[in-house]
Amino acid sequence: MSTPIVVVTGANGLVGSHVVSALSDRGATVRAVVRRAGAAPDLPGVEEHVGDFADPAFAGTVVAGADAVVTTVHPLGSGREDQRRVGLDGTVTIAEASVTAGVPLLVHVSTAGVYDRSPEVGDVTEAGALVPDDSSAYGVVKRDVDAALERISGITRVLLRPPAILGAGDSSVWNTVRPAQVRDDESERHANPDQSFAWVHVSDLASLAADLATGRMAPADDVARGPLAGGCTPVNVAAGPATQRDYLGALGEALGFEPTWDDGPAWTGRIVADRAAGWGWTPRVGLDAALDELRAGLR
Repeated sequence: MSTPIVVVTGANGLVGSHVVSALSDRGATVRAVVRRAGAAPDLPGVEEHVGDFADPAFAGTVVAGADAVVTTVHPLGSGREDQRRVGLDGTVTIAEASVTAGVPLLVHVSTAGVYDRSPEVGDVTEAGALVPDDSSAYGVVKRDVDAALERISGITRVLLRPPAILGAGDSSVWNTVRPAQVRDDESERHANPDQSFAWVHVSDLASLAADLATGRMAPADDVARGPLAGGCTPVNVAAGPATQRDYLGALGEALGFEPTWDDGPAWTGRIVADRAAGWGWTPRVGLDAALDELRAGLR
C-alpha cells in the first residue's frame, strides 16, 4: 500500500498540530499548511507549506495529488465577517480545489456548537436541530460552513462535530483561554452545576481525523459503518458525560476559588457519538485524566 498524502490546514493550531502528529504516527506524508515559515510541527513525514489556503492558486497547488484534506482552521475570537471570510470562504476554496484536483476525501473539523442546545433539548444526535440565525457568530458561521460543504459534490466529505475540546496548549480554549476568563472575572464563575459539559480530548479527536484521512475508516454505503461514499456525513465526536460541576469545579480547585452554583434552566443532555463508535472510534482519554491535565497546566 502506498503512503497516503494528507493536507492539513491550520497545522500549527491546537487541533491541527495533533492531527499532524497522529498522521505522522500512522506513516502518512503530511502537507502541513501554515501562514508562517517554521510554524509546522517538526515530525517524520511532515512537509511545511506556507501560504493562504483561501488563495485558489495556492490551494490548487497544495492539494494536487493528495489522498485526503483535513481542514481545521476557524478564527474563533474574530468577528462574524472575519469568521465567514476565513472559516467559510477559505474552507470552500480549498474544498473546491480538492474536487478539481480529484482528491477523494475531505475531513472538516466542524463543531457540536452548530446544534441547538436549549434547556428543553435532550440528547443530540447528528439529526439534531441546528442553531437559529440569532445565535452566536461562531455557531452560525460553522453551521453555514457545514451547509456549504454539503452542497459541494464530487468528493466524500466528513464533518467532525466535537463539543468542548480539552487539551493543553497556548491556544486551547478550554484549557487556557476560558480558565483565564474565569480567573479574571468573578461573574464568569457562575453556572448551573447540573448543566452538561460535553467534551472530547484533542488527541481523541485527532485520532479519528487521522484514521479517516489514512483510510483506516473507509467510506461505506451505510453511515452506520462509515462515511457515505461520495456524500457528506456529519459525525459527533464526544467523550463520556460531564457537567459544569466537573469542569468549573476543576478550575476552582486549580485557581483557588469557589464556584457559585445557580439554579435555572440548563441543557442537561449529551452529544451522542454512537455513529463514531460504529465506525470503530473509542475515546481513550477519560474525564479524570483530562481534568488532571487541566489542573496541572493551571497550577
